[in-house]
Amino acid sequence: MAPPSGAGRRVKGCQIQRPFIYGTTARPFGEKNPKPPGIPDDHTHSWEVFVKGIDDTDITYWLRRVQFKLHESIPNHLRSTYYIRLLLPPEPSKQANQRPFSPPTTVIDGKPGEPFVVRETGWGEFEITLKLYYVSESGEKPQTLYHHLHLHPYGRTEADKEAMRATGEVVAWIYEEQLFNEPYEAFYDILTSGALPDPARPAGAKGKGKGKGAKAGAVPPGQRSEGGVLPRSAMIPRTTRPNHPFSQETEQLEIKKLRAAYEQASELMDKMREEQKVKDKRLADLKRETAANP
Repeated sequence: MAPPSGAGRRVKGCQIQRPFIYGTTARPFGEKNPKPPGIPDDHTHSWEVFVKGIDDTDITYWLRRVQFKLHESIPNHLRSTYYIRLLLPPEPSKQANQRPFSPPTTVIDGKPGEPFVVRETGWGEFEITLKLYYVSESGEKPQTLYHHLHLHPYGRTEADKEAMRATGEVVAWIYEEQLFNEPYEAFYDILTSGALPDPARPAGAKGKGKGKGAKAGAVPPGQRSEGGVLPRSAMIPRTTRPNHPFSQETEQLEIKKLRAAYEQASELMDKMREEQKVKDKRLADLKRETAANP
């Protein structure tokens, strides 16, 4: 793909990753989720398919549009969601030695952090194709993902299914990391322009700390708010919270499970090797007995 105008050269030997989540959430119609007027009688669930940032952070500075291809029986089965980005002139550098670049200000047609989402109703499960289109500065080709719409509780055990039934939602979310290999210089500048402070806790806000000039509630640029992540960063939350299942805590739990499974598999392999040795010895003994008594 030809580089975008003004993109510069590719930054060699560089790889930048950004986490995001995609998937579906389905809810059966019932007392907790009444069926709206005009919905066909055979539709049993409301559901949504989405792509969003980890911890609901804004990802539109690298992702411009998502195209969702639904089942062909659904009217207008090819849906696109996108945000309009207005690029304002960069601010001049205040330091003579500083590189004269400031990333363009992004104005979103909507609220920052809102997911790329399509909401529908239906009765059947099917595979959804998601096509990700990146911002023009990236010069990257679209990427295609596939996701199966789950309407009914699923899991490895009946306990897993029952836990999903208890919540009233069928959640099928996938954690993914977008990798940008050797991005163009203009896109590299956007991706590495620095994490933004939490807008809910500005860096100049005063907290309840003691002492002169204490700012216990401040979140300086480049530092996460407790438990969460900073926009335009590759961070993931420290702890698991409602509606935010992907975190450093769950990552460590998965690592623990993998280590336990590895140890269990190693023990099983050792046991099988010992059994094989016994069988090989028995086979050798039988061959000798046969040779001695033709």
